Amino acid sequence: MLQEVESFIRGCYTELGRPGDIPRRLAEIERQLLATGSYDHTFQELEHGARLAWRNSNRCIGRLFWKSLQVLDFRGLEEEDAIFEALLRHIRQATNRGKIVPTISVFSPALPGKPSIRLWNHQLLRYAGYLGSDGRVVGDRASVRLTQAAERLGWRGRGTAFDLLPLIIQVGDGPPHWFELPADAALEVPIRHPEFGWFEDLHLQWYAVPIICDMQLEIGGLAYPCAPFNGWYMETEIGARNLADAGRYDMLATVASRMGLDTGTNVSLWKDKALVELNVAVLHSFKEAGVSIVDHHTAAEQFQLFDRLETSAGRRVTGDWSWLIPPVSPATTGIWHQSYANELVKPNFLALPVPY
Repeated sequence: MLQEVESFIRGCYTELGRPGDIPRRLAEIERQLLATGSYDHTFQELEHGARLAWRNSNRCIGRLFWKSLQVLDFRGLEEEDAIFEALLRHIRQATNRGKIVPTISVFSPALPGKPSIRLWNHQLLRYAGYLGSDGRVVGDRASVRLTQAAERLGWRGRGTAFDLLPLIIQVGDGPPHWFELPADAALEVPIRHPEFGWFEDLHLQWYAVPIICDMQLEIGGLAYPCAPFNGWYMETEIGARNLADAGRYDMLATVASRMGLDTGTNVSLWKDKALVELNVAVLHSFKEAGVSIVDHHTAAEQFQLFDRLETSAGRRVTGDWSWLIPPVSPATTGIWHQSYANELVKPNFLALPVPY
């Protein structure tokens, strides 16, 4: 741990323009480690560390805005009710009536002898998936297991294709508790197309802000297993993945059929045409609703600017190329022609095992 502490503290205080504070702070932490086996981050260390975790996230195309991340410090909360209220605050603050604010909520770190806080959800906002006896799924196919877990705990949804799942909070080895989201907690956007009037008949929608909560924030040797965070959507996340993937809402064939495309042959490129129009609809709908979103071409240009700025600052950009290239027309973006070392640099976010 001392090695990770020293690396983080030296980098943190150097970037903050306070290199003179490094020896004193390292001595403080060493004393605390010897006395307790752990140490506490100051708020400024927590804030900068969380921002660095975003800057170092290899799969994220939106890292240009890492300095704008707002940090909510909830390290003192231990009761499920208080944790749930804090998560609601995050949702509302991040949503900001559609002007999405990049936000992270940090709860207590994992410490010896202290119960850890864990969220069972993948995102704070996520639609349920109901598996029928005939094998068909109503809703999000990716949520079937979590939906079943929530039902075993006593939750019952309405059974529609867009039911928001409850938040499931577990503290230590205690039983998990589920909390229904208030009706006004989530801003949801109906998906319409600027040219196809029939698109509205599909009754598609999506929530405004993606808040990831199944990754552990690691800063300077400390691990925060409950640290939900968000940016804003790139349209392909919804239009080319959530609504289009066969393992999600699988809407490509339906859209193609309504467009009058020949779905009987791959030569018609019906999947490609339907995919583009799904993304057109998502962009149009979010813009019309006044909700922050970015198209994949602009996002790729922003990432290239991030790359140049990091290089000029003397930092090497790492990245997972297979995630950075957008799922629509990737060869038309500059990222397609770049290569990045997919190496883990801390602080960072690390995936957690599924708890259910």
